[in-house]
Amino acid sequence: MNGVVYYRPEDAKTNAGFIRMLKEAADRAGHGLELVTERGKIPDSADFVLFRDRDPELAHELEAAGHRLFNRAQVNRVANDKYATYELALLLGLPTVPTRRVAHPDEIRSYPSVLKTIDGHGGTEVVRCLDKMDAGWFFSRHAGRRIIGQPFIESGAADVRLFMIGEEAVGAVKRTGSNGFKSNYTLGGRADPFSPTAGMEEAAAKIARALKSDYIGVDFLLLPDGGFLLNEIEDPVGSRSLYDTSEVNIADRIMQRIAEQMK
Repeated sequence: MNGVVYYRPEDAKTNAGFIRMLKEAADRAGHGLELVTERGKIPDSADFVLFRDRDPELAHELEAAGHRLFNRAQVNRVANDKYATYELALLLGLPTVPTRRVAHPDEIRSYPSVLKTIDGHGGTEVVRCLDKMDAGWFFSRHAGRRIIGQPFIESGAADVRLFMIGEEAVGAVKRTGSNGFKSNYTLGGRADPFSPTAGMEEAAAKIARALKSDYIGVDFLLLPDGGFLLNEIEDPVGSRSLYDTSEVNIADRIMQRIAEQMK
């Protein structure tokens, strides 16, 4: 079985180490895995495409051309639309951060408030607004983009990410921010091993089941009373925080999932 791992050129450079891990895992499994970084260069003969981009339209195009994608295009669409993620959580009856689409600072009901672009990632297009002036700055900076508003929820600048292979949580980390309220590992935050509660695992499994996903990250905010709220779904999900803090070889688990599904 021969497949393709698809990244954008700039992301392939950033993720060179993980790409190497994936190729080594494919070799151990007896499969071929080729890196492709150009949209039109995915060979028709590829048995599968490990899709590592945030581009639902391209994912749909590849599926329409007959390729088996890991993850499916629908997973990519929902995970990269924070409002669609919120709607999915409501549909599944999961505790989640209250979310509204907002088009102007006048629509924000109270402060502090958190504003996010709907399709941003990595915490770079997220801001905590203390007043209307902060909100106005965010709207000006992201003019023409779709924006959501959420109440600021105190979580100690920490969240939990569950790494899901199919409906199984194969690992989890607690991410704690080093500066401000964002916990993203790529922004300098700290990651530590974490044992998720049964409730978190059940919620993440319910999401994975609904999406029919292969490999996603599910992020929860931790509440002072011990509860949790779904925050975001990640596809493609970065795994450096997992393999930096555990013995889980996520590349092997991904290749096992692909082999099982391709049967």
